[in-house]
Amino acid sequence: MELRELLLNLKIIMFGGKGGVGKTCCATSSAIWAAEQGRNTLIISTDPAHSLGDSLGIELAPGIPTPIENIDNLTALEINPKANMAEFRGLTGMNPLEEMGMGDIMEGMPLLGDLEDLASINPPGIDEALAFGKILEFIETEHDYDLVIFDTAPTGHTLRFLGLPETLSGWIGKLIKMRMKLGNMFGALKRMFTREEKKSDDSLEMLERLNQSILNAREDLTNPTKNSFVVVMIPEEMAILETGRLLNELIKYDIPVSNIVVNQLYQDTTGLCDFCKSRREMQQRNLTKIKEIFREKLLKNLIEVPLFKEEIREYDKLKEMGEYLVKESY
Repeated sequence: MELRELLLNLKIIMFGGKGGVGKTCCATSSAIWAAEQGRNTLIISTDPAHSLGDSLGIELAPGIPTPIENIDNLTALEINPKANMAEFRGLTGMNPLEEMGMGDIMEGMPLLGDLEDLASINPPGIDEALAFGKILEFIETEHDYDLVIFDTAPTGHTLRFLGLPETLSGWIGKLIKMRMKLGNMFGALKRMFTREEKKSDDSLEMLERLNQSILNAREDLTNPTKNSFVVVMIPEEMAILETGRLLNELIKYDIPVSNIVVNQLYQDTTGLCDFCKSRREMQQRNLTKIKEIFREKLLKNLIEVPLFKEEIREYDKLKEMGEYLVKESY
């Protein structure tokens, strides 16, 4: 499907690519266009170096969905990628022994100290993992949005992000087993030394639900009737190489991708200085290479966006860019 059709029909669209190629501008322009077609749209930034609020020209409160004034049906959210470890430990149910009121009692018992260390182990990429957990809220839970657009981090972060469902699902499976083994022992020790009655503990059930949500989200992200990835690039050699790696990984993870945006293109040479003419000639050579290389990688739609004279930010310029994005591609 072309980007116009994606914006009108899908539940999820992800924009990604090399840093500095205009991902946020493309994502935000597309979100504005979709919202103005009547789709209740949420745009989420998962980039640790957020620029979504800057693009819109407003300040966004971290972690809080913010309705955008003067644009009906549009809400923006910047996810805080820093892990809230208190929330994480509360989820696992494996809080340190100090939090169980047993720190002094357990002093001098090395084995139990080792178990405490084991219980507090964090999975690889915990910051990205918790960001993914927040994203699950808008994939696997009921909400009022017709479309959720993700403005992803630069390629390296995005590739790790795409691999998180498998990583997290496997890690949580191991954690569930560990929780079953250690949870009862920690509870018994606490009751032995503190004489407290056994309390209900639903952390294991929460982990199992989270694991299932991750698996369900994986299905949604690979379903072309629900999700598509839009690659944004510029017509330069390094961007071509990085886009090739990104496309290979998208194919590896079965993430649907059918649109590439080639951004910041110099227009015809009329009135251009020698420097700009040389830049345009270089871009045209690379544009030809892009068409040759990426049509072999299941690319169906190539969207060309010109280099604008002014910075693309705030409503008027974003809306102008959006008109290029939803034009018929070829």
